[in-house]
Amino acid sequence: MPKPTPDEMETALNMAKQMRDKNIDPFFVAKALLNLNYRIEFLQEVLRTADRYINMGMSEQERSHLIRAIEKAKSADDYTSHNERSSFGLE
Repeated sequence: MPKPTPDEMETALNMAKQMRDKNIDPFFVAKALLNLNYRIEFLQEVLRTADRYINMGMSEQERSHLIRAIEKAKSADDYTSHNERSSFGLE
């Protein structure tokens, strides 16, 4: 299945927001789409940062950026599942 175009994704997200606002989501499709869209942004940052880390000779600075990006992605996942994690001073 091809990836949605930016316009298709915007339309889907807008409809999901309307469904949520009107409380018309019996199968939680809107909730799932909105949650996954929120979390994917953090995971894309992990991917970009990991790519930089690998391609820039695995420098200590890029490693620190990668650790922070991973921590943010984990925090976003915990936030959306209503779990709290202790920070290790990496935020």
